[in-house]
Amino acid sequence: MTTSVEYIPVTPIEYPDEDGKPMAEGDLQRKCLVYATTVLEIYFQNRPDVYVAGNLFIYYEEGNPESVVVPDVFVVLGAENRDRRSYKTCEENDKTPDFVLEITSKSTRSKDQSAKKGIYAFLGVREYFQYDPTGDYLNPQLQGLRLVEGNYLPVKITTLPDGTVSLPSEVLGLELRLEVGKLRLL
Repeated sequence: MTTSVEYIPVTPIEYPDEDGKPMAEGDLQRKCLVYATTVLEIYFQNRPDVYVAGNLFIYYEEGNPESVVVPDVFVVLGAENRDRRSYKTCEENDKTPDFVLEITSKSTRSKDQSAKKGIYAFLGVREYFQYDPTGDYLNPQLQGLRLVEGNYLPVKITTLPDGTVSLPSEVLGLELRLEVGKLRLL
């Protein structure tokens, strides 16, 4: 009696690099995203162990392409500074973002405030900031949260004498400021 073994090929899991959706809801959101990623890339340009990206898929569960989140801007300390098509934590020594900035809009507000906030806490994102460039959806327009024992607590907002709103980022070693309705990273 002859026994045969049937070979069943294993189909590799596909992790898409795009979803066909626009990068931002409008020009204001796009300009903020580009500004923030550019400033952070320049700030960390001499750090080969800091990765800065924007609007990039983060896959956080190996083998499950449904476990994905797409922050507007994020920074990973301890990850190689190189170009990627997507960020898979399983290929990055399980390193997740340390800082996330979401640029809120009408279509993203509820996700930014609930689902994404929960995912970021689950992933251990140490700081989660949100900015509303139109001032229509968040009050105050710039908000920061810091992860403390698994829960997000608000970052203290300081209003400078000229009316500028300032929030310190311990992770980045920078201040995020709102100057006459415009976001600045200093």
